[in-house]
Amino acid sequence: MTNTLLTTKSLSKTYIMGDIQVHALRHVNLEVQKGDFIAIMGASGSGKTTFMNLLGCLDKPSEGEYILDDIPVHQMNEDDLTVIRNQKIGYVFQSFYLLPRTTALENVELPLLYCRKCSLHDRHQKAIKALEIVNIADRAKHYPNQLSGGQQQRVAIARAIVNDPSFILADEPTGNLDTRTSIEVMAVFQQLHANGKTIVLVTHEPDIAQYAHRHITFKDGRIISDKLNTNPKHATQDLLNLPQTDEEA
Repeated sequence: MTNTLLTTKSLSKTYIMGDIQVHALRHVNLEVQKGDFIAIMGASGSGKTTFMNLLGCLDKPSEGEYILDDIPVHQMNEDDLTVIRNQKIGYVFQSFYLLPRTTALENVELPLLYCRKCSLHDRHQKAIKALEIVNIADRAKHYPNQLSGGQQQRVAIARAIVNDPSFILADEPTGNLDTRTSIEVMAVFQQLHANGKTIVLVTHEPDIAQYAHRHITFKDGRIISDKLNTNPKHATQDLLNLPQTDEEA
């Protein structure tokens, strides 16, 4: 049995702007193994965001192949892609995207609304379990405006894992957070990875990338570097080494 989770073969994306062709992604070949924890890096315009959108089935390639769990994603129509997005990919974004008038529990339940076999009780239990995994179950009945940024991101991560997706796709998940809260969120990702989750993290912050086990760097629409991080940082240890805040002192 293969351990490969996803493969891209000569994956390309070209945008047409009048008479101009913009080659955002150029013939990218990549394999991601089950259990990988990857940080994707690159300057603005490098192609990393375009690549993320293709991996997340938020856009379609102009050329090439994308295979996920042995499924030829590049051949699928929009209805099929909707199913893939719901069942195979867990999304975590910089801006959380929680519904403001909906509790943390109800926000986590949202991906389960597409599950015809799931009863209300099943949805509730799965959502509670996901909140417990990210240590935010005690805020299940709180609304987003009653939560800190770090707590909101934990709820967003719980929503991402509630369907037990094939992999988690995180786009700048610490971009709106302070240093301590960013490390706390990375501790959550590291724990998920330790429990077997595959994580693809897009970041422009080298310090955040150091928590991942593999670094992929884009430039001009191509992968220019793909290296293992043999000595990743440990977020829980970094939290212990941070100076105490006034509230903790």
